[in-house]
Amino acid sequence: MNPKFDEKDRKDFLIQMYNQLCSEIDRHIKIIWQIVGVLLSAFAIFALVEKEIISLDIASVILVLVCGLSIAIVIESNFWYNRNLVIIANIERQFLNESDANDIHYYFTKHRSNNAYIDMMIIQIVFVVILLCVILIYHFSVQVLPYIHMEVSNFTPIKAMPYLVVLVVSILLIIFHKKRIKNYNSFKENSPGIQFENSDNFETNSDHTT
Repeated sequence: MNPKFDEKDRKDFLIQMYNQLCSEIDRHIKIIWQIVGVLLSAFAIFALVEKEIISLDIASVILVLVCGLSIAIVIESNFWYNRNLVIIANIERQFLNESDANDIHYYFTKHRSNNAYIDMMIIQIVFVVILLCVILIYHFSVQVLPYIHMEVSNFTPIKAMPYLVVLVVSILLIIFHKKRIKNYNSFKENSPGIQFENSDNFETNSDHTT
């Protein structure tokens, strides 16, 4: 402990830090509003298609990018949620005893595994993926299916652009997802917090492992 500060100063600092981290967790959870943004984007872009301001191909590419951005934000928010949760648990271990795992709650005894996603984040990812599938199915039925039995010359490359963008975005998201798992595990390894002898007797507060 820094000799400039006494035990009371340390406790006050940790409590303030704890409150700030809890506030940041709440902020990252509230990214659910981005789903509303994705829906509004879909309606707005298809309105432009209906008015023939942009083509369905370009509109589909834009919506694929919007969906990819939304999933990337969820991945990032989940990482910061889990990171802050590790710090919060480590602060709790400064004040709680091992017996408090039974008397209060046991989540502080172990950290989440592999940057596991909370259910709210998974719900948002599933929603965006379903919306993306609907967009691609609609695009395929209008822009691709009618040309399958026609000559290749009638099929312009721009019609394949949404599927190429989906492939690229998917690869980038997988790389980003794995990077955040590595970042989280590295952080947890470097800052494990106080260890309890009987921590293996308790489950983590994680419903998922990846």
